[in-house]
Amino acid sequence: MAAAKPNPAQANPEKKKGGISLIVVVLLVLVAGSGGAAGAWFLGPKKATAAGTEQAEAASAHGESAHDEHGGDGKKKAPGATEYIAIDPTFVVNTADEDTQHYLQTDVQVMSHDVAVADQIKMHMPRIRNNLLLLFSAQRCADVRDRAGREKLQAAALKEVQDVLQAETGTPGVAALYFTSFVTQ
Repeated sequence: MAAAKPNPAQANPEKKKGGISLIVVVLLVLVAGSGGAAGAWFLGPKKATAAGTEQAEAASAHGESAHDEHGGDGKKKAPGATEYIAIDPTFVVNTADEDTQHYLQTDVQVMSHDVAVADQIKMHMPRIRNNLLLLFSAQRCADVRDRAGREKLQAAALKEVQDVLQAETGTPGVAALYFTSFVTQ
């Protein structure tokens, strides 16, 4: 009988298994590392623009942070910058029509040139919403169907918001009020 030659693959099976295991582990580590790096790149901070870098440098020179309390995006609002504040949620009221059932639905935003007004509006939102609800529910559909009637209501609503802020903070705070949606039925 001839002597069987040992198969080199069978001669040392442990070495082959160890080599494959090591390769699999290294590949898994590389895939996980590159996935983490890609996630960090996509979710990380955005590149600063030249203007943003200048603002950050100017702020650090004055001992200020480049992030403000209104968003933290590194963009400071300039004094007198326009800011729009939504009075949420949507207003839906029954109108004062006596002959039939009608309703008014509207979205309202106010404009201010003072960034602190948003916090004041949030603080006094229950009173502001109450006054606006009372004003809107006192309207008749016929009175707000045309542009002139809506502009008159818009001026009255602005006065309501300004009156609340004037009484609570000492300043009217908002410069304008806008209807961003307006439906009567």
